[in-house]
Amino acid sequence: MIELLGAAEIRDLAERLKLKPTKKLGQNFVIDGNTCRKIVKLANVEKSDIALEIGPGLGSLTLALLDQVDHLIAIEIDTRLANQLPLTIKGRGLAVERLTVINADAVKVKELPKNPTVLVANLPYNVSVPVLLNILENFPTITHGVVMVQSEVAQRLAAKAGNKEYGSPTVKANWWATLKIAAVVSRSVFWPTPNVDSSLVRFDRHLPAGSEAERIATFEVIDLAFAKRRKMLRSALAKLFKTDLQLALTKAGVDPTIRGEVLEVADFLKIGKQLINEKSTK
Repeated sequence: MIELLGAAEIRDLAERLKLKPTKKLGQNFVIDGNTCRKIVKLANVEKSDIALEIGPGLGSLTLALLDQVDHLIAIEIDTRLANQLPLTIKGRGLAVERLTVINADAVKVKELPKNPTVLVANLPYNVSVPVLLNILENFPTITHGVVMVQSEVAQRLAAKAGNKEYGSPTVKANWWATLKIAAVVSRSVFWPTPNVDSSLVRFDRHLPAGSEAERIATFEVIDLAFAKRRKMLRSALAKLFKTDLQLALTKAGVDPTIRGEVLEVADFLKIGKQLINEKSTK
């Protein structure tokens, strides 16, 4: 079993790199090895998996993952951390060839040198939802995973229709996967200590709800429905449909007087199909 980084080592490493964790990059590093192993265990990774980690930071979770998988791809936006990660891995006696480091913004990454099968990451809080949606959209070989996010975000991602936490991130993520909260994480396992609570969200991919053209149209509907979530759909979607919106909603089997927050992804897809039909007849 690989020896993971401890709190003292992480702080010493940060000092050597002259690294001051920034809120801008959402840098809160996990300093508890047990938490890292718990995350990996909840992700049900196998030796044959190619794991993808977003924001590996100083390598706490990276080492725990390399203890279980043959190969890991790590996307790190901070160049100093990206350059240091292979050195940290090598210092633990691991083959650097088992690690691929991509120095890039995970929100913008659309291709990778290998096809990852599982996502395990402590996502930067400020971009956690855009990163997760980008990964789900562009890397269909990822079948499941566990991500650590702010608890408030976790509640939104795992919410059910009709819940006050339910919103566009929930519905969009549901296009590709089912999500649930797997565990709550103490603030004390981070350095620096965040002023928010964290949770682990487990996701399991299913077939996309529809085609890519249908996704684009449906996401337009979702965005407008939740931009004006307190309005009835016949008002919230008025700018999107140029013809008879009430008729389009009726054809979709959706009550024009309800709000978007009570609809599931399949319902939004029906409206998205009506939007496609409208655009094709122009």
